[in-house]
Amino acid sequence: QVQLVESGGGLVQAGGSLRLSCAASGRTFSSYAMGWFRRAPGKEREFVASISRNGISTGYADSVKGRFTISRDNAKNTVYLQMNSLKPEDTAVYYCAAGSLALSIDSSYTHWGQGTQVTVSS
Repeated sequence: QVQLVESGGGLVQAGGSLRLSCAASGRTFSSYAMGWFRRAPGKEREFVASISRNGISTGYADSVKGRFTISRDNAKNTVYLQMNSLKPEDTAVYYCAAGSLALSIDSSYTHWGQGTQVTVSS
């Protein structure tokens, strides 16, 4: 079992940056692939980024490619999402998730955090 707690969300102007963190409990963090998803108001949850267990492989949604960077520190049981050049359409609740494979589909993840709100003003 792993419990996930996101932090780092907030209000930022368009063009600004935020770094989200997701802290995991337990000693098995390095055995999980990790992902970030988001849900905008009135929309379905969507994939943002994923990272493999060892951090070597990453994947991104086309909408964030080149602006967002996912990384992890297995010694600190934490995964990060660096978000640059933020746009109003990035406004959403951001969730981190843990699973067996670093895929873009949410059904591949078995553990989810509660989410952190990111609001980008124009």
